[in-house]
Amino acid sequence: MAHKNSVVPGFRLTLGITLAYLSVIILIPLSSVFLKTADMGLREFIDAAFNKRVLHAYGVSFISAFLAASVNVIFGVLLAWVIVRYDFPFKRIMDGMIDLPFALPTSVAGIALTTLYSENGWIGSQLSKAGMKGSYTVFGITIALVFIGIPFVTRSVQPVLEDLDKGIEEASLMLGATRSQIFKKVILPELLSPILTGFSLAFARGVGEYGSVVFISGNMPMKTEIAPLLIMSKLEQFDYEGATAIAIVMLLVSFIMLLILNLLRRRTNKFLKE
Repeated sequence: MAHKNSVVPGFRLTLGITLAYLSVIILIPLSSVFLKTADMGLREFIDAAFNKRVLHAYGVSFISAFLAASVNVIFGVLLAWVIVRYDFPFKRIMDGMIDLPFALPTSVAGIALTTLYSENGWIGSQLSKAGMKGSYTVFGITIALVFIGIPFVTRSVQPVLEDLDKGIEEASLMLGATRSQIFKKVILPELLSPILTGFSLAFARGVGEYGSVVFISGNMPMKTEIAPLLIMSKLEQFDYEGATAIAIVMLLVSFIMLLILNLLRRRTNKFLKE
């Protein structure tokens, strides 16, 4: 029986290097988080990871990240659509500015957003007139997470839009389909998978975000305190077990939610292929 050559040259070597890299960068650090809490009893773990203050911080972190990712889905798709489908002055500059949240230090972004959305800031003063408050609220936290998360959605959707065959849209238009029908039946099905991918990435980034949120949140316990801040506070107090207990809960919840989103994305792809 003839030996079947591998498609990837040096498969065993590359697989070994990949597994070693993943172990050093991801698996070993994550396993150390679990090992750090091995000496804690169940009661101690529950007290550290599920007391009232920590539960509220979980809620602020996950709800803000979910809301921000949802907002980014809408405006990220619109931004990608405008950049791909239209020509206008300074288009390349606008396209490059999308990646600014990646390059800008998160602490700088947090300070800038806090200044803008404070009661004396350009935007915050206008919100105050409308009876709203920007900085030091959950709304402000969500704004910060929208800022750092929108590139994930835009960059996930943009390549798919660029590769879409406009001939199919033109043929649908000639057959009598309206523009809304073309978008729902032709374009949107192709965008569902990248939209879910962008949402997952933006959500994951938002859950663990610290630098851009710590300033605009105000860090008020039971109001605007986020889970990453609690972890940092416990580390500064040398409470490593308490910090890792909170980190484990955040890791498990994030993993479950990302797993659900990935399964949903795969099922969507399978449904579209059928």
